[in-house]
Amino acid sequence: MIERKIDSSIVEDLYKPPRNSHKGDNGRLLIIGGSKKFHGAPLFAVKIASKIVDLVYFSSVPENNELIKKMKSSLAVFITIDRKEVFTVAEKVDAILIGPGLGISADTEKLTNAVLEKLPHKKLILDADSLKILDKRLLNPNCVVTPHKGEFEILFGKPATKKAVFEAAKRYNCIVVSKGAEDYISDGERFSVNTNGNAGMTKGGTGDVLAGLLAAMACKNDLFLAACVGVFINGLAGDRLKEKVSFYYNASDLIDEIPKTMAEILNNNQT
Repeated sequence: MIERKIDSSIVEDLYKPPRNSHKGDNGRLLIIGGSKKFHGAPLFAVKIASKIVDLVYFSSVPENNELIKKMKSSLAVFITIDRKEVFTVAEKVDAILIGPGLGISADTEKLTNAVLEKLPHKKLILDADSLKILDKRLLNPNCVVTPHKGEFEILFGKPATKKAVFEAAKRYNCIVVSKGAEDYISDGERFSVNTNGNAGMTKGGTGDVLAGLLAAMACKNDLFLAACVGVFINGLAGDRLKEKVSFYYNASDLIDEIPKTMAEILNNNQT
C-alpha cells in the first residue's frame, strides 16, 4: 500500500466550467435526507452544493419538504421533490447523496438499499444514518462511504486503521473516506491521507457540509479525486477559519469559507 499525502496540487485536475456552458451542464445533484426529527442536517449539504453545481434536487419526508419550502429563499437555490420521485429524478442527475439527517427506520433502510440496488450506475455518496442501515453487499465502485471512526467500526466491524480502511475499500469494491484527526481515503488500490483540519470541526453540521461538498465535486469529477479534494478543501477552510476566530466557528461559517478557499487554491495553482 503506497500512501500519498494530499496537498493543494490535487485541484489541478478538477473540472472547470466551460465558458459556453448552460444551466445543468456543470453538475446536477440529488440529496436525500432529513426526517421529522432532523431538519437542518441536509440543508448544510444542500447549501454548500448549491455553490458548486448548477442544480440541486432535495428530497425529504413530506413534513420536512413543506417546512423547507417555506424557508427556501433564505437557504439556497434548490428544487424540492417528493420521495416517490426519487428514482425518476435520479436518472437526470450526475450524483446522489443519501444520509444527512435521514433517520434510522424500516422505511429509510428500504430506501437506502433500493437506491443502492436500482442505481448501481450512478455515483452515490453514503453518509451519516445511511451508513448504519446499508447492505454492504450492494456497494460498488460508484459508491463512496464517509464514516467517522465510530461509524466505520459499526459498518466494517473493526477500528479505522489505515490498513482496515484500505482492506474495506478493496473487499467491498468502493471508496472509503474515513474521517478523523487524519482523513484516510482509499479505493482498494490507492490510499491518500489528509492531515489538515482542526478541533473546531467537531461541531454539528460540519460533516454534512463535507458530504455536500464531496457529492457536488463528484458530479463532474472522478470519484476518488472528488473524495480527496473534498476532504482537503473542507479541512483547509476550517484551518483558515481557525486563524481568524480560533475554534469559534460553525458549519455555516465553513460553508461561507469554502468558496474563498477554493478560489485561492485554484488561482495559486494557475500561476
